[in-house]
Amino acid sequence: MHDRRFMWAEALELLERAERLQRQFFQRGESAAGAVWEPPADIFETDEGLVLLVALPGVPPEHIRVSFEGGVLRIGGTRPWPAAVRHARILRLEVPHGRFERRLELPPGEFELERQELGDGCIALYLRRC
Repeated sequence: MHDRRFMWAEALELLERAERLQRQFFQRGESAAGAVWEPPADIFETDEGLVLLVALPGVPPEHIRVSFEGGVLRIGGTRPWPAAVRHARILRLEVPHGRFERRLELPPGEFELERQELGDGCIALYLRRC
């Protein structure tokens, strides 16, 4: 019986951890235009520059804007509701919709956008060191 309680407690702890991670990955933020959600991002430094991976599941390429503002990369846009669910009743909603914006402070140096690729629910931005 003791083993079952331990396993149950461990399972509950794992569920709580998964919920915390999910909340951490899709943060709410504020912008000049109001509330937005902030997609999670990874930044990697290579010999040539930087590679940024930003999770944007379900966001069409034409809804993504990328810009530089004095050492800060800004990624913004909109994740639209799928047409099939626009009039549906929401039972559970974990993946955010609507406006998103993420500002990422870049390391010191000058960079230019070499290329961007959208695939597997992420946008990959390749910044070349100038």
